[in-house]
Amino acid sequence: MLNDQMRNIVQQMPKAELHIHIEGSLEPELIFALAQRNGVSLAYGSVDELRAAYAFSDLQSFLDIYYAGASVLLKEQDFYDMTMAYLVRSHADNVRHAEIFFDPQTHTARGVPFETVINGIWRACQDGPISATLIMCFLRHLSEDDAIATLEEALPFRDKIIGVGLDSSERGHPPEKFTRVFERCRQLGLRLVAHAGEEGPPAYIETALDVLNVERIDHGVRCLESPELTARLAKEQIALTVCPLSNIKLRVFGEMEAHNLVTLLDAGLVATVNSDDPAYFGGYMNDNFLAVFDALPLTAAHARQLARNSFTASFLAPEAKRAFLAEVDQFFASASAGNNAII
Repeated sequence: MLNDQMRNIVQQMPKAELHIHIEGSLEPELIFALAQRNGVSLAYGSVDELRAAYAFSDLQSFLDIYYAGASVLLKEQDFYDMTMAYLVRSHADNVRHAEIFFDPQTHTARGVPFETVINGIWRACQDGPISATLIMCFLRHLSEDDAIATLEEALPFRDKIIGVGLDSSERGHPPEKFTRVFERCRQLGLRLVAHAGEEGPPAYIETALDVLNVERIDHGVRCLESPELTARLAKEQIALTVCPLSNIKLRVFGEMEAHNLVTLLDAGLVATVNSDDPAYFGGYMNDNFLAVFDALPLTAAHARQLARNSFTASFLAPEAKRAFLAEVDQFFASASAGNNAII
């Protein structure tokens, strides 16, 4: 059971979030407000009715309601409001930096211009209370040609994007499906990440590394099924952006007590804690930290490692990374000295 001291440490420590789908931060209250503002008809009669529908059995059942929620996003201000709400909420959790995923294909398929999407999100990142950068994700259930067309649409906004990712349903959509578009992105100097090893097998992680040449694996919790892959990830210090509450909600693990985060850390992997789609999966950053620290034998040393990992694994410039790591170290030095202002 989490004691008050550890609760305060994980809530107050500086941290970065590296796995957040901005459309997945769209709370039911904002969905209804935007629906009313834009004259969009929803299939749910109230905020409570919509929230009650968040009973997912797997990734696909989640994605179905996720895309329905995104239907209220039509104007640049909608994307701004959604992103700002996330940034303010994350700031309250002592998130210092976020690398935000966005899914342009979810919106361009509905006739929303690419520039409407990115300009709203990016403008909020400039105005928000924390450091934030953007990673554009390709939807893997769509074709690679669709992804290439999306990349072409993104090129005029290259200065607003630090990297690309691969998300949506893993099953039946292996990473190698997107070899050409990821190679093009690599040539453009974009940072590369991909979802792998959540629903998909460890082989998807290997392919993401070897064929797509990604630098970071989103989720990756099934890597432990392959001792060779686990050893490689530890040796090469390939970061995993783990999302505990999401893993429980989508039945990757039956209960939090069964989560493998401690095993990942103890194996020397650069595991991080993130919220994924917080409006749908039951919590933002501190909710995820509190859930794992309450259920698993995690210590203050683990907390410090997770905080450091989040910045080490980020795509921040080296000097910014060093500054944030120094802030983490100072926080834990004060905490261990019993400074009541911190703990």
